[in-house]
Amino acid sequence: MTTPFPQAAETGKPLVRARNVHKRFGANEVLKGIDMDVQAGEVVVILGPSGSGKSTFLRCINHLETMDQGSITVGDQQIGYELRGEQLHRLSPRAIAHQRRGIGMVFQQFNLYPHMTVLENIMEAPVGVHGRSKTESRARALELLEKVGLSEKTQAYPRQLSGGQQQRVAIARALAIQPTLILFDEPTSALDPELVGEVLATMRDLADQGLTMIVVTHEIGFAKEAADRVVFMDGGIVVEEGKPAEVLCNPQHPRTRAFLSRFI
Repeated sequence: MTTPFPQAAETGKPLVRARNVHKRFGANEVLKGIDMDVQAGEVVVILGPSGSGKSTFLRCINHLETMDQGSITVGDQQIGYELRGEQLHRLSPRAIAHQRRGIGMVFQQFNLYPHMTVLENIMEAPVGVHGRSKTESRARALELLEKVGLSEKTQAYPRQLSGGQQQRVAIARALAIQPTLILFDEPTSALDPELVGEVLATMRDLADQGLTMIVVTHEIGFAKEAADRVVFMDGGIVVEEGKPAEVLCNPQHPRTRAFLSRFI
């Protein structure tokens, strides 16, 4: 399949490039100038306290939130906008949806369609949005369900699944569009503790396969084991970033040390 963002893979440039990203909700400035690059095939974990702007930044990447200032490109595309002359112009909802075709997202809440079976949930976007055949989409969905360990749940409805199983279905659904980039917004935060491990194991498998992932999470163990790079955010800025061993085991900034001390 042709990737919607081929240029990054071909040129070696960052797949995701964020510059001076600002976002305000009323008087509350949530993002205060975020700069970040993510290379193709990289797993970046974003850590930070609640209210630090992590999820807002993630949602800006695929334009679920609109920036007030700055730039985010995925491949060579300015998500949500196009450059005409020297001016950025907002794209239509249809054009933005087209841009998102190569970006998968897994949310805190599973957001599965309750009236559809597991198989139907996974097939919905490939058939309804991407126009793929039902035969191709069904085969892909069955393959993904086997990958996430739920091949026996094809005809189950979301209400018949545990929270961990629902989140694994949500991951399979995000993968069904064959994304170039997948975003995880605190995917284990709504789960009971005993169900977290199965979801993290699925995510580790994806990381091992070379998928480009940006993960907002509080799971320090996952960051140590699966991340290529850890970014620590606080107060709407990037405070510190680097390899997991550097940031998690030898943090340089007092705010990073204070945050990590809660998990020791």
